[in-house]
Amino acid sequence: MRSSADFELMLRGAELRVTRPRLAVLAAVHDHPHADTDSIIGAVRRELPEVSHQAVYDVLRALTTTGLVRRIQPSGSVARYEARVGDNHHHVVCRSCGSIADVDCAVGHVPCLTASNDQGFSIDEAEVVYWGMCPACSAPS
Repeated sequence: MRSSADFELMLRGAELRVTRPRLAVLAAVHDHPHADTDSIIGAVRRELPEVSHQAVYDVLRALTTTGLVRRIQPSGSVARYEARVGDNHHHVVCRSCGSIADVDCAVGHVPCLTASNDQGFSIDEAEVVYWGMCPACSAPS
């Protein structure tokens, strides 16, 4: 678990001013992987009841732009945010309850970045989403 001092260093390293809303949003994303915006707003408001929806949206945009958080949006889902950045991992999504978990690339060092035909593009990220049923939803009733 990261401390407030860790989050302050992260913000400064991204050349963002350290503010209470930014600290609270960054902590919420770290504490609640793959949370949607409403869940993040709820977590932030437990610490800062006066924070507005717009402030949280603005902070999420700044954190995403600077690479401190990653925005994902599986098909049919609202946007979600995660703190795991800087690697090329993927996600598995439950078709029933919508829960999301991280999945590392299957083999080798960034194998997902080697396309069969890159069409001349310089590829730096691949997005793969695995779909299925989570253990809770696939367990017999």
